[in-house]
Amino acid sequence: MTIQHRSDLRNVAIVAHVDHGKTTLVDAMLRQGGAFGERDKVDERAMDSGDLEREKGITILAKNTAIHYSGPTAAEIGHPEGITINVIDTPGHADFGGEVERGLSMVDGVVLLVDASEGPLPQTRFVLRKALAASLPVIIVVNKVDRPDARIDAVVNETTDLLLGLAEDLSQDNTEIDFDALLDVPVIYASGKAGRASANKPADGELPDSETVEPLFKTILESIPAPEYDDDMPLQAHVTNLDASPFLGRLALLRIENGELKKGQQVAWATRHGDIKSVKVTELLETKGLTREQMTRTARPGDIVAVAGIPDIMIGETLTDLNDPRPLPLITVDDPAISMTIGINTSPIAGKVKGHKLTARQVKDRLDAELVGNVSLKVLPTDRPDAWEVQGRGELALAILVEQMRREGFELTVGKPQVLTREIDGVTCEPIERMTIDVPEEYLGTITQLMASRKGRMETMNNHGSGWVRMEFLVPARGLIGFRSRFLTETRGTGIASSLAEGFEPWMGPIEFRNTGSLVADRAGAVTPYAMINLQERGSFFVEPTSEVYMGQVVGENSRNEDMDVNITKEKKLTNMRSATADAFENLIPPRKLTLEESLEFAAEDECVEVTPEIVRIRKVVLDPTERARARARARNS
Repeated sequence: MTIQHRSDLRNVAIVAHVDHGKTTLVDAMLRQGGAFGERDKVDERAMDSGDLEREKGITILAKNTAIHYSGPTAAEIGHPEGITINVIDTPGHADFGGEVERGLSMVDGVVLLVDASEGPLPQTRFVLRKALAASLPVIIVVNKVDRPDARIDAVVNETTDLLLGLAEDLSQDNTEIDFDALLDVPVIYASGKAGRASANKPADGELPDSETVEPLFKTILESIPAPEYDDDMPLQAHVTNLDASPFLGRLALLRIENGELKKGQQVAWATRHGDIKSVKVTELLETKGLTREQMTRTARPGDIVAVAGIPDIMIGETLTDLNDPRPLPLITVDDPAISMTIGINTSPIAGKVKGHKLTARQVKDRLDAELVGNVSLKVLPTDRPDAWEVQGRGELALAILVEQMRREGFELTVGKPQVLTREIDGVTCEPIERMTIDVPEEYLGTITQLMASRKGRMETMNNHGSGWVRMEFLVPARGLIGFRSRFLTETRGTGIASSLAEGFEPWMGPIEFRNTGSLVADRAGAVTPYAMINLQERGSFFVEPTSEVYMGQVVGENSRNEDMDVNITKEKKLTNMRSATADAFENLIPPRKLTLEESLEFAAEDECVEVTPEIVRIRKVVLDPTERARARARARNS
């Protein structure tokens, strides 16, 4: 065995809870690290290239960029020609944890961004645990140090305590931990928006003393080890992600662990089923800045490259030497916790809008295509041939999938999200989430009551003296279905909530999600203002005048905790007498416009969501009111 190092290369992942200025910090690294020329136009949040990512302000898919850094630190360590830094931008939301785990498998170290005011949150715990379990060194970056409410010292102490606590837990599970290295973790203080970073701690609310991110590059080169490889080993390259090109077809993104790879090479493809197949690398691409270019040199250990020519290759598989095949272990991710049913649109007005993908075959093909690149997703058959059970990490991840399909022209029927239970020692157990909530002090009682109604159990409560309170709860995962919209309403949009899977506990009993009912259309037709004015005392509406509704569609929320069938298409009878209120439609309260996520949260157990490219509707699973009444009667008698 001959261990070598690639001193001219560093592979690092940038991780944060949701996006604590991560994208702006990566933008600064791209600009100042020489990834672009002076005349190149670089958009803000360059790594968040998807429309949904820009709209929601979160990273959904892991992406990589290559920065050819040639600053003073490169010359100091013997590479005046420059050093390539591969930066993996991973999602920050726990629902996309599969992307995080794949990203960590490609790198040799982690840059962890922590907000200078909020401090470490549940996702911080998730990422740190994965990094420590993989024996990856960590650099802590305290971002947004110029916030008026920054508390830099306290955040550094909280992050360090979390780091040591997780290390202690892992050591008890026989994971080797270097505690001496953890006590000396480097800390960088940054302001991503200002494009500044420094190793010197500024005063709370002040900018770092360096006007560039050069100190961050210096710390990465000094603290993140160069890729190691065994000179005696054959080719081993792990497929960690997939992409597609209109010209080259499927692209396999992989990190070369050992050996070398070049265009036109004949290699062995080790599939997840244990088969070894001979394939040819028809194209080899490398990342430069934000684009992929043909690789003219031979790819060496540590390089992150894209390979074309293998149309059926999957994530976790290995490209290895044809004469001496040695596959790497498959990539594994945590099991799903939430499921929902996705099927074709079965409403009476299906296909009457812009949706052009309506068949079960098209829906199934799209779900199968999603499985290719999303290792944390599972698709299972149901008792219906036109619907499938889709399992994922969380409600947000599944909602993102449905939103993407909607924008692609699909019409779907989506069921209410459900938790996945598990039998442990003969006891039915359900997934538990660790929920961290930051709210102004005046909402303390409101949030405590809200969490108690959802079986939440308070673990800790801290008041930092800034007018905000941080609470930590253990709550069933099903208790968080529909929680976020209610939470934002109760805190007037000021609260911050985030959660992380904590394990399984025995079933905690029934939870009442809504204390209101639904207003359900009892016939098809066009909505009339006359009917809405007469019914608006009953509750709030989701539909507008003149919009088309059908029998069984949920047209509003009833203020009472019961469903009510209403005639929302009723027209005023024509007479030859004038009325004092004949045209007083200005009293009509504007309807509520529910997003896809809000509709999934609002839907009751006997309801589902109709998703089309133009509109999202809530409807009863059984449309006919007489049939629904019979079903309720059978349920009561059973």
